[in-house]
Amino acid sequence: MGVTFVGFDSAWTDNRSHPGAICAIHYDGERFSDFREPALVSFGQALDFIQAIHKPDHQTLVAIDQPTIVPNHSGMRPCERVAASPVSWLGGGVQPANRSKVGMFDDGAPIWSFLRDLSAVEDPERARTAEIGLYVMEVFPALALAALHGDFSGRMRGPRYNPARRKTFCQKDWDRVVEVVVAEALALRCESFDDWCASSKAIGAPQKSDQDKLDAVICLLVAIRWRLKPRDTSVMVGDLESGYIVAPVNAEIRQRLLSKAMALSVEIDGRAGSDDLSSGGKEAK
Repeated sequence: MGVTFVGFDSAWTDNRSHPGAICAIHYDGERFSDFREPALVSFGQALDFIQAIHKPDHQTLVAIDQPTIVPNHSGMRPCERVAASPVSWLGGGVQPANRSKVGMFDDGAPIWSFLRDLSAVEDPERARTAEIGLYVMEVFPALALAALHGDFSGRMRGPRYNPARRKTFCQKDWDRVVEVVVAEALALRCESFDDWCASSKAIGAPQKSDQDKLDAVICLLVAIRWRLKPRDTSVMVGDLESGYIVAPVNAEIRQRLLSKAMALSVEIDGRAGSDDLSSGGKEAK
């Protein structure tokens, strides 16, 4: 059965001046086709986009760069506390998700009406094998990049490619992220968006909207890897009650996640507690 992958960088709020970005590609079991280049969208437009391309006799997997399960009223979700360990080591940070953030996760936040109207199944493990149905899962591009290329995996080696942060933005890092996206696409035999990647690298002075589009493509690649590559090349931190994050992972990042998860008794790939996780890389299903 065919699978349509969707990458959605939602931008977390429904601010018209700062929309999110969405893209998609279809896989028929042998090859990729019908690449929909990243486009700037509101939550409503993203919903229309997904509903228009989803086919009842196929699977559609939506990877969204925004917390989708947020039961806590303050602080960080357990999965974020775990992810913060390697992300801090890489030189970045994790923005806490909690219900006190008005416009992002309060009862009236757009993410909840989007998920309600989407009516997708939220179960990443089932999404790996389901033949039909509409699925959604939360992903984390900042953590994904470290696994996609060794140059980004090391102390303070995370790329500074956000143009909105003028003091830290590095054009060289922007170019390298695009190159890594191209390399991952080729590794997945997903050559359909080579032209778009080439045009992105040619941008002399990228804007925040360009980064949103790039992150949407990274979300797309995370979904493809999750579905098509061996399970141990990705990780699911957390659970479907307190919140979770799905991301590609290398040996170094996995070990850092495992160590923090054991200390906090947070699930990694469906297993929790120091006794369950002490076997190192054996936890992947």
